[in-house]
Amino acid sequence: MNEKKSMNNHLHVLEACTNLYRVWKEPRVERRLRELIDLFETRILDPHSGHLHHFFDEQWHVRSDTCTFGHDIEGSWLLWEAAEVLGDTALLRRLRHVVLRMAEVVLSEGIDADGALCYEGKAGRIIDPRKECWPQAEAIVGFINAFQLSDDAKYLEAARPVWSYLEQHLVDRIHGEWFWRINADGRPAQDLPKVSEWKGPYHGSRACLETLRRLKQIDPTQSL
Repeated sequence: MNEKKSMNNHLHVLEACTNLYRVWKEPRVERRLRELIDLFETRILDPHSGHLHHFFDEQWHVRSDTCTFGHDIEGSWLLWEAAEVLGDTALLRRLRHVVLRMAEVVLSEGIDADGALCYEGKAGRIIDPRKECWPQAEAIVGFINAFQLSDDAKYLEAARPVWSYLEQHLVDRIHGEWFWRINADGRPAQDLPKVSEWKGPYHGSRACLETLRRLKQIDPTQSL
């Protein structure tokens, strides 16, 4: 939507500030990072549904009525990562409930019968069942993060079929990289490129690195 503010922009600025503060403990960066977390808690996250709103006007009035499950689960672990980098015990305690609820909502509403994450939802139901590559990558990391926070095995078990779906359907074994999307007929979308202004190695590479790191934290012998 052609609106002034978007959740997605703030999500990736959050990630950038998190990693900047990780290596440069500058007070201005800390302030901005705390402001971004506050925006997600008070403006972007819908406290009733547990989903992230997409678009807003200049006064933060919500202008969208759908959710993308991939952004919700991605937001859950990026918010937690930001709080971890700040090292604020009170903030971590408060956000733990928030991010676990976000992961729970995605798990209960967005997973298809084949174990993969669907693209878009509205009012608690799936409205776009297609399987894009980046939500699968984020679901793996987000569910592992939820397991690490809760020790609830259902989240680790949710990550396994997402990984399997990605491996079986989205990895192009002939030409490399990942297909952009699997359509409702179960076949890769032939009209979408491997690389574009909206698709590159970002989500996939980050998911692989995060998965390796987190599984080693859980158990050095653990694998999906």
